[in-house]
Amino acid sequence: MTAASTDPVIRNYREQISDNDLKILEALNKRIKLVKSLKDYKESQGLSFYDAAQEDWVITYLCRANRGPLSNEGLREIYTLVLQWAKREAASMEEAKG
Repeated sequence: MTAASTDPVIRNYREQISDNDLKILEALNKRIKLVKSLKDYKESQGLSFYDAAQEDWVITYLCRANRGPLSNEGLREIYTLVLQWAKREAASMEEAKG
């Protein structure tokens, strides 16, 4: 055993980080489900699913709300991926159903 694995402070931080990771995972899965519902609704109304202006708004809104320590550059990079993956996952849910 290493000192790091037995140190109670390190163990506590790792537990907190793991708990936070689970919350992030839960939020991402919830976002994908909401995106899928929005996609289904927009398609039922004959509307285009992709809305570049809305995606730009989301990132701008989050950058304004961001108090750090995550930089706005980091936020943009992460959220660009989140938006891409949410759309992809929502589309794959449709394919899996069909």
